[in-house]
Amino acid sequence: MGTTKRFALSWSGGKDCMMVLHKMKKQQMDVACLITTAPIETGRTFGHDEKMELIEAQGKALGLPVHFIRCRYDHYTEDFIQDLKMLKESFSLDGIAYGDIYTDAHFEWGENTALAVGLKAIFPLRGEPDKAAQMLEEFILTGYKAMVIRVRKDMLAPRYLGMVLNASFAEDIAQTDCCPMGENGEYHTFVYNGPLFQEPIPIKTGPLLESKASYRLELFI
Repeated sequence: MGTTKRFALSWSGGKDCMMVLHKMKKQQMDVACLITTAPIETGRTFGHDEKMELIEAQGKALGLPVHFIRCRYDHYTEDFIQDLKMLKESFSLDGIAYGDIYTDAHFEWGENTALAVGLKAIFPLRGEPDKAAQMLEEFILTGYKAMVIRVRKDMLAPRYLGMVLNASFAEDIAQTDCCPMGENGEYHTFVYNGPLFQEPIPIKTGPLLESKASYRLELFI
């Protein structure tokens, strides 16, 4: 009987990584920890520009330890690999899972960083672009609650901020030029409740913030 392999999961706090965790748990795969990059320049998450305390709240609600990689923008990959080496030893990892769907450059980066420390990279959501609408529907049917917290200015209007992913949202996003799953960064989400949560995260919405490329909704707990 083979030994169960242990994985770290690259974690942004959004729907994609949540869907990966859901799939892995359903297949009884051992997820040892969540990994979130948080540049020292901002003190927020790299992927969604979210507060670290919100990611910590997710880890607590899911019963999983969160490791923040305090990376530097100009040494992002180098810092990621350095911490991954340490995590491989401390958690006896065999691999790392990512939530990328169909972007080749993301697959290549994930595979190369894993290879650099002797880990296997897996992409449980990997699929073709024309399956994205079906994947969004699958996520909604799992029962997780995810709120839109960031949108690209060139793709979506600020009215999408605060929307919860449901059948109405799926119909709405289908009328745009966006990937239904937001694979190209068209929108980002924060998951605050669902089947694997021991308790919901009591988020409150704050002001709408605008940057050069995006609109963002500030969250509080």
